Amino acid sequence: MPDTDSDSMECAQCGICCKVFGDSISPTIENVYHWIEHDRADILEHFSACKNDGSWTKCSELEMGELSDVISIELRDPETGGYESRCPFLKRASRERYICSIHLSKPDMCNNYKPWIWGETYFRRCRTLTRLDQTTFWNRS
Repeated sequence: MPDTDSDSMECAQCGICCKVFGDSISPTIENVYHWIEHDRADILEHFSACKNDGSWTKCSELEMGELSDVISIELRDPETGGYESRCPFLKRASRERYICSIHLSKPDMCNNYKPWIWGETYFRRCRTLTRLDQTTFWNRS
């Protein structure tokens, strides 16, 4: 197993993780609070919140005082209300490089995701891990 110290690893920005898991982004109440506070309707419009009474509302229509009533938040298509099939914030920067269009304000689950942490969020298809495997002692020629 290669050394996967999370402090020394850097994302390769290949977009694979975001393509595979991006349709299930679930921000925290704190994320939504921050987006409301900073008028980030461009982000909020992609999420819907379920309240204690079972009703759903678009996060772009939530007010700060309603956040204590929210029990879950889901990624939804802003036009149809249906489920998204991919992360709407993932943008192609070049042939093999993708970037997050909301990188400085992305949800905690995206900020905290480290595909190289074995037993927690390990994702074998991560290009950073592939690159690391090619440079480990046993794989050198």
